Amino acid sequence: MGPRVMHRPPKFVQGFLDRHGKPRWYFRRPGFKRVPLPGLPWSVEFMTAYEEALAGQLEQVGCSRVRPGTFRALAVSYYNSLGFRSLKPSSQTIYRRIIDRFCREHGDKRAATLQREHVVKLMAARKPGSANSLHKVLRAMMQHAVETGLRADDPTREVRAIRVKSDGFHSWTDVEISQFEERHPIGSRARLALALLLYTGQRRSDVVRMGRQHIREGALHIRQLKTGAELSMPVHPTLAAIIAETPADHLTFLTTQSSQPFTAAGFGNWFREQCDGAGLRHCSAHGLRKAAARRLAEAGCTEHEIAAITGHASLRVLERYTKAVDQKKLAASAMEKAKAGTSSVKPVAKFDKKSKIS
Repeated sequence: MGPRVMHRPPKFVQGFLDRHGKPRWYFRRPGFKRVPLPGLPWSVEFMTAYEEALAGQLEQVGCSRVRPGTFRALAVSYYNSLGFRSLKPSSQTIYRRIIDRFCREHGDKRAATLQREHVVKLMAARKPGSANSLHKVLRAMMQHAVETGLRADDPTREVRAIRVKSDGFHSWTDVEISQFEERHPIGSRARLALALLLYTGQRRSDVVRMGRQHIREGALHIRQLKTGAELSMPVHPTLAAIIAETPADHLTFLTTQSSQPFTAAGFGNWFREQCDGAGLRHCSAHGLRKAAARRLAEAGCTEHEIAAITGHASLRVLERYTKAVDQKKLAASAMEKAKAGTSSVKPVAKFDKKSKIS
């Protein structure tokens, strides 16, 4: 009798036992390449290969049913280009989603007919964030069209992205963190999720893949899915205590109600519900990454020290936290000096109408 698999494999995965009784797993999705997957379903190496396969390139088998010169044909060509294949798997997934949506509306139109005014109108019909994402993807496709000789110019080149004044996701305050902790006690999945996000400063796509196998000699070792950066950080005592108090018998710390690992999107939706239950509807998982950076800055860490934990490739974002902390410290120091300088000054006597001025 062959080995039993505890959970149903991910979508588009098929498995069988070979003649030696060894389980074999393959990613099989219509229009995608057949990819062998290492290890067992839901393991770290398995899920890494699965995510890469899920964001993989379309095969050329469907090209005969696509009219040459259309946006749909350009999309198929772009998916097989070096530019697209060089993107991170997470970025490929985002690009593919935007392109597929665009092709559902304009896939049969000729790519060579796209003009600057068309791009402006397409962007104007969307919210700023969505418009900028479309602009970015269309520019990549138009550059590919120029490289392949489909057209001589890039109509997106003279179209500027929409400037959005926003601080992004709300950064949790210490009061909000305490409010969440009061609602979700130690031992709950929600409290463990908060601790993993807050005491590692990682994205949700990395937190959902963390497990006890990543902790070695008191340090957490991870490879970020988005950037590929390999990080090693000491496990915070509070996080270690919460992990020890939370029941877990799976490869990942966090699992769904059906005992399966979360996807990044699924975790985001679930954590959103936990925030709502604590009365924190304006808070999110990513906001805890910002709160982690803020706390490190308040502890006196430099930008480089914070980046060693969070894995930020650019220090520009982290500079905001350190500058804000420095401003507060300088303001407090300046006010203390001002108080000391005026403490010896006698208060001005009140004017007495009966007194005479000589």
